[in-house]
Amino acid sequence: MESKKNIVFLGMMGSGKTSIGILVSKKLNLQFYDIDQIIEKDLGMSISEIFQKKGEKFFRNVEEKITLKFLKKKNIVVSLGGGAFINKKIREEIQKNHFSFWLNWNPDTLIQRIQKNTKRPIALRSSPNQLIDLIKKRSMVYSKSKYKINCEKLSKNEIVNEVINTYENKKTIS
Repeated sequence: MESKKNIVFLGMMGSGKTSIGILVSKKLNLQFYDIDQIIEKDLGMSISEIFQKKGEKFFRNVEEKITLKFLKKKNIVVSLGGGAFINKKIREEIQKNHFSFWLNWNPDTLIQRIQKNTKRPIALRSSPNQLIDLIKKRSMVYSKSKYKINCEKLSKNEIVNEVINTYENKKTIS
């Protein structure tokens, strides 16, 4: 029986979902998809522009539609946007049919990374305390992922190897 399970990365903005996802997909010889990049390409606007011109509700609707469409593919690696796993339909699909990996970092590390990046609409309008609240809120939902990787003391390669080892060991059992 061929597995349809995909590897899905979730976590806060700045957690490394895309860079880790690309490395995992190359090592496993699987296609990689970054949902935020797909949305930007489809709409011809950056995420910030979409939030600014169309609003977060519009963005979340597009995100849901595109994410659920890509999750129908088989044996791929997907990087979700930071808020996508909050969506109940997306979360339930991932929990039921895919390998989800939460790339977990200390809030201070995430805040340093987030504040360096001007492409993140939520970060641009948030204070460090608001970001800490957002990290706490989202972490409660991220904790529902199948696997949690505490990345703080790991190199990129160690994170990638942990994901691949978990995936290789579990895909035959699940």
